[in-house]
Amino acid sequence: MIKVFNLTKEFEKHKALDNLNFEILDGCIYGLVGSNGSGKSTLLRLLSGVYYADSGNISVDGYAVFNNPEVKSNIFYLPDTPYFFKNANIKEMAKFYEGMYPTFDRERFKYLTEVFPINISDKIDNMSKGMQRQAALMLALSTNPKYLLLDEAFDGLDPVMRKVLKSLLIDGIEKTGMTAIIASHNLRELEDLCDHISLLHSGKLVFSKSLENVCGSIHKVQAAFKSLQPEIKFEGLDILKCERTGSLMQMVISGDKDDIMEKINSLNPIFAEILQPTLEEVFIYEMEEQGYDVKNILG
Repeated sequence: MIKVFNLTKEFEKHKALDNLNFEILDGCIYGLVGSNGSGKSTLLRLLSGVYYADSGNISVDGYAVFNNPEVKSNIFYLPDTPYFFKNANIKEMAKFYEGMYPTFDRERFKYLTEVFPINISDKIDNMSKGMQRQAALMLALSTNPKYLLLDEAFDGLDPVMRKVLKSLLIDGIEKTGMTAIIASHNLRELEDLCDHISLLHSGKLVFSKSLENVCGSIHKVQAAFKSLQPEIKFEGLDILKCERTGSLMQMVISGDKDDIMEKINSLNPIFAEILQPTLEEVFIYEMEEQGYDVKNILG
């Protein structure tokens, strides 16, 4: 388990992260979302022990991560721009990581060379951005880390390889109990993947919730009535947003799905249906409720 307590990081008096508090449970896929400059990459560097916190602390399985090689041997951090030795190929980088990580699995590496369609003898410097990302992911997954930290993991991957990566992450968690922490500005990439989502903005934690709680408490409702007279009242409903087109009402309502439909049906609509909003829509509704300027957050 990773625990973050009162974590703050500054660069030249600019607070990149401001008093963060949260936990990451083992064996989950944890999504960090936010616009560029929100602090996602800084947080990953702190979690992996690249940076030292100015105040507060981070514990990984009960131990500090900074200057702790034993703890770091359980963590693989893949930055937005992967690093490789100059003129190295994938086989040479695999040999390097095998010496760094006692959990490096040669059989796993061999399997991944068949999954990712790249030549492991080619120089990585000559590869495209997407192929370099695949090479980095191949090496990262071969180390079998307990904690895999990915910064913009899907950047540069085509739709097929994005799907492959998601399958590999889920497979790793099911088979080894690995924890994956993925930072991204793209909510759609994480919607069908993560167990837990945290939103950062300007170095602060807007909220941190399980995906089940995020998506299960907000619903889109469409209902049509013969006439919308003043006596039709939507009492007892926590309506976050409401739009009317003639006799059709389109509402965003927070609460239990069955309770919402029971109250709507009690008003004798011509028809009524409840829809599941996308993760991005849920975030927009929640942030607007908390008074945040959504345009500045999701950019």
